[in-house]
Amino acid sequence: MNIAYAMKSSRPAPTTRARRSRLVIAHVLSSFHVGGAEQVVVDLAGLQRAAGHEVHVVGIATNPDGPRADQLRERGVAVHMVPKRPGFDITLPGRLAAFFARHGVSIVHSHNQLPLIYATAAGRLHRVPVCHTLHGAMLDQGRRAWLRHLTARLVDAHVAVSEKTADFMKKHNEVPLSKLHVILNGIDLTRFGPDSAARGRIRAELGIPEGAWVAGAVGRLSQIKNHALLLRAAAGVLSDDGRLLLVGDGPEAAPLRALAGELGIRDRVVFAGERHDVPELLAALDVFVLSSNSEGLPLSMVEAMATGLPVVSTAVGGIPDLVAEGETGLLVPAGAADALASQLAALKADPARAAAMGRRGRALALGRYSAEHMTASYMDIYDALLSRRTPERGSVLRASALLASFHT
Repeated sequence: MNIAYAMKSSRPAPTTRARRSRLVIAHVLSSFHVGGAEQVVVDLAGLQRAAGHEVHVVGIATNPDGPRADQLRERGVAVHMVPKRPGFDITLPGRLAAFFARHGVSIVHSHNQLPLIYATAAGRLHRVPVCHTLHGAMLDQGRRAWLRHLTARLVDAHVAVSEKTADFMKKHNEVPLSKLHVILNGIDLTRFGPDSAARGRIRAELGIPEGAWVAGAVGRLSQIKNHALLLRAAAGVLSDDGRLLLVGDGPEAAPLRALAGELGIRDRVVFAGERHDVPELLAALDVFVLSSNSEGLPLSMVEAMATGLPVVSTAVGGIPDLVAEGETGLLVPAGAADALASQLAALKADPARAAAMGRRGRALALGRYSAEHMTASYMDIYDALLSRRTPERGSVLRASALLASFHT
């Protein structure tokens, strides 16, 4: 099997071979919204900038505003907007290529599906290597699927954030196996850990009793996260001394509030909205819950484990690789509300077991999921790509022809 697993606990840290003196790196993503992929870019770009590289992050679908853009600027990373026009934008690859030329970009790194299509073609036009990261196992199977499939062949290195995501890419024949790597997501571990002061402060702020048992989730309130499943499971678990804390915002916010009312638990569910003090909010929980229909390797779960929380989750995407069943958390089938309720009730009834799971999960997170290790793994891939010759003219022509042939 020609897959390079760039980050495994059983393997040494990435190589420390000599780096090129200074790279000009362009990350391309859809938006600067609050999300796991965006947080990966913040941490990755920030550490690359701290190492002396020139780093640009380009959004193509939304304005360069919001907390992720602010976090990037705080780290000295340049934030740009090269806007995509409605529908399929035949001009965007050329405009991105012009941006790359203007800034002397030496490597392009795209993130998720839409940037894959446009940034890959632009990178080929600019004649620099392209690295692409798929952050989850959900792909558009509509009209653009064939274009994505063909464009993926022009990428120099594909990165999956979990082995399950890599398996998904193989199953759907998305990429040549010789170009496929796995790099586990990493986080800034210094920001997360048990914090009794923050626990008391956040609970007081949100009106949660000091002695309450609190389960919680952090993430965008969207259908794929299936918070409705979590509410239905929690309805049978939350008693007078129990609370559910949902951190995040999104299109499902109003329907979820209505559902909590229908289930008779509205007074025990706290909708905190979008927040930027996630480490403190996690410290206020007793158990972290994820009820998603699909995931890659969720940063929110890594953050919860680093905080010292036990986790209960649907067994989707890379989560079974992240959670040691019965040791650091409990897993249930996707969509299984009764099973989710049962596992939450089990941890609520056994605080000692829950605490032991949390300690083991924290040790695992500290050992495997650092942003520094993740960044070193990506830099190894960059170095390998840059050591090769400039992309052939044929690949440039193929990219141009491919884009010219597609019309909505």
